[in-house]
Amino acid sequence: MVNEYQIRVLPQVAYNEQGLVDFLARDKGLDARTIQRVRVLRRSIDARQRTIYVNLSVRVYVNELPQDEAYVPTVYGDVSDRPRVVVVGLGPGGLFAALRLVELGFKPVVLERGKDVHERKKDIASITKTQRVDPESNYCFGEGGAGAYSDGKLYTRSKKRGSTEKILNVFCQFGASTSILADAHPHIGTDKLPRVIENMRNQILQSGGEVHFQTKMTSLLMEGDTVVGVEAVDQVTGQEQVFRGPVILATGHSARDVYRFLHKAHVEMEAKGIAVGVRLEHPAQLIDQLQYHSKQGRGKYLPAAEYSMVTQVDGRGVYSFCMCPGGFVIPAATGPEQIVVNGMSPSNRGTKWSNSGMVVQLEPDDVRAMPPLLSEAEPVSDDAVLSMMHFQEQLEKMCWQQGNRQQTAPAQRMADFVNNRLSYDLPASSYAPGLISSPIHFWLPPFVAHRLQEGFKYFGKHKHGFLTNEAVIIATETRTSSPVRIIREPDTLQHVRLRGLFPCGEGAGYAGGIVSAGVDGERCAEMCSQYLNA
Repeated sequence: MVNEYQIRVLPQVAYNEQGLVDFLARDKGLDARTIQRVRVLRRSIDARQRTIYVNLSVRVYVNELPQDEAYVPTVYGDVSDRPRVVVVGLGPGGLFAALRLVELGFKPVVLERGKDVHERKKDIASITKTQRVDPESNYCFGEGGAGAYSDGKLYTRSKKRGSTEKILNVFCQFGASTSILADAHPHIGTDKLPRVIENMRNQILQSGGEVHFQTKMTSLLMEGDTVVGVEAVDQVTGQEQVFRGPVILATGHSARDVYRFLHKAHVEMEAKGIAVGVRLEHPAQLIDQLQYHSKQGRGKYLPAAEYSMVTQVDGRGVYSFCMCPGGFVIPAATGPEQIVVNGMSPSNRGTKWSNSGMVVQLEPDDVRAMPPLLSEAEPVSDDAVLSMMHFQEQLEKMCWQQGNRQQTAPAQRMADFVNNRLSYDLPASSYAPGLISSPIHFWLPPFVAHRLQEGFKYFGKHKHGFLTNEAVIIATETRTSSPVRIIREPDTLQHVRLRGLFPCGEGAGYAGGIVSAGVDGERCAEMCSQYLNA
């Protein structure tokens, strides 16, 4: 017999299966000896009151063992001799596009400018040692994309565009814990996600697809207004190559050379809104105390606490972004003369710190009205399409200058920033390349600085203890989303003019995270299938 129940229990009850068995036996009048398995289908924490509860949807197997899989597997056949589709980029959008193509009976030929997930890890580690960033292998470029080493959170609000459950099930099939199917805010972790990504890539290869690392697209091959492939260069040998087929372009939000190429080639794009700001880092214990209403913090049975904050200041949103409980702040630049910070967290979320992006909404009109941030820079208004990208670049360079022209990031205690004071010392931080005290309130563009200050005051008023000098802000967070949108038809997902080109994922301006990029990758694969079958 299999029964499903909605239950509300204390954290110590939800902590393991035996606790749930004992509770169900008491609450539902079952004989504990007959309960063979309890499978958690949905899990969320209710911390609104002092007594914290865990809400669970559970499936209880009485006098029988589960006959069903904990996840729904996908069958991948052999596509060695099937028509080819070129997939540019092996981040979440490209990975899921490639796997969906295999599922639909097409051969994906994947080009990735960076290295495989293990080699990439070495280049990421060297940033701290050398203070230099490899422009082709870093926290944004390489197998797995920006999500592989910048947290691996799987939460999304993008429910309308496709099956988020399918994405989570595929992750489970390739090695992720099935707990991601149950959790309200699923998370794989930067320590576990690389192996999952490697397994996904191996499936593409086993099915007869191709994956070419350190292979950088240099241009699109076009016949009239139809894209028939790409030209690329092997970055090890320098050899130029041609790959033919319709193109799914999933290059991520930081491939600025791609945006420049497309713009120069008169491929229709438009500037889109972004959000910029800082990384805010608190002691994890403090966030646990605030969120769980307890001086003891989270204790033994609760995970590191998350928060989500949002307000409006002078007509623009100010909000937390990519919150990483028990995580690290990381250097996420993709080239020289840049400082960009992001957050990540391991699967256990066990560090001493919790961080979040704190960002201000920016629209193209806001940026065009601003003077250049750097004296040598051209006004961003000179190029409407790339105006947001130019603003990002200028802000990142200015931050680099403030960081002693290395990856040591400018930082300021939170309350000092709000009160326009220089911090004479800084708290311990998870940011490995190191921090340098800087008057961020002074050099950050006033449009951003003022709104952050007012936002922090508001958050501190509504969450007493949040605004504190125990917290540190680290500049600058600029890569929240793509600064352009590559315009596509809403029905076919093809570019508005170029047939055979499918702009995909976060880099094209149609996703905002791992899951939504994965969903968009699958949708682009499906539309590409229809295009080839037409």
